[in-house]
Amino acid sequence: MLSFMRENSGGAAMKTAAFITIKLNSERLPNKNILPLGDHPLSWHICSTLLNCRTIDEIYIYCSEERIMEYVPRHERLIFRKRDKRLDGSLIRAQDTYSAFIGEVDADIYLAALTTAPFLSSASIDHGVEQVLSGAYDSAFSAQKLQTFAWYKGEPLNYSPERIPRTQDMEPVYIETSGFFAFKRELWTTHQRRIGFRPYLQLVDQVEAIDIDTKEDYEFAQRVMIARR
Repeated sequence: MLSFMRENSGGAAMKTAAFITIKLNSERLPNKNILPLGDHPLSWHICSTLLNCRTIDEIYIYCSEERIMEYVPRHERLIFRKRDKRLDGSLIRAQDTYSAFIGEVDADIYLAALTTAPFLSSASIDHGVEQVLSGAYDSAFSAQKLQTFAWYKGEPLNYSPERIPRTQDMEPVYIETSGFFAFKRELWTTHQRRIGFRPYLQLVDQVEAIDIDTKEDYEFAQRVMIARR
């Protein structure tokens, strides 16, 4: 088992628990989490990534159906935890599954990881978690830096149309990716937030930022997987 030494301000060991919330039904892309991507199902990839992280103590598959374990690596560190079937509902929010899991599993730091980010690296996760473990930040999440012309609600967000800048001189925009969210327990129990008041933005490249939500996303990811080979 890979390990990473960490302690809180009182010298006690800190526990980091990663959890992957998975449901086997998906509306926009049927059977999304178990579709093949390369040599393995989609859900296999993020599990493999987490198994190679040195900052994580426990890894949970949080799903209502135990057969999900047929689609992830066979490894003793991957723990199946059955969740309530109601959490598979189409109106359920991420907050609902987070609260349910955190109410069942005790840890100092939680890491929520998503199956839809198959190209996310263990190095990116480890670096983000390390920032939270250091105490300098209360949370960390994967983000993509875009230094381009951005608009929001019909208005330019980061430049003036009267003075068009060079892209390299522009104020960058940072976009959350569906990769990971690491946060301290008290941040969730007190404020119900996975991104806190002192977050660390773990920058990822275009490939790591890929998120599979639609058929078009899935087909693009397949092309990327082939190209990476």
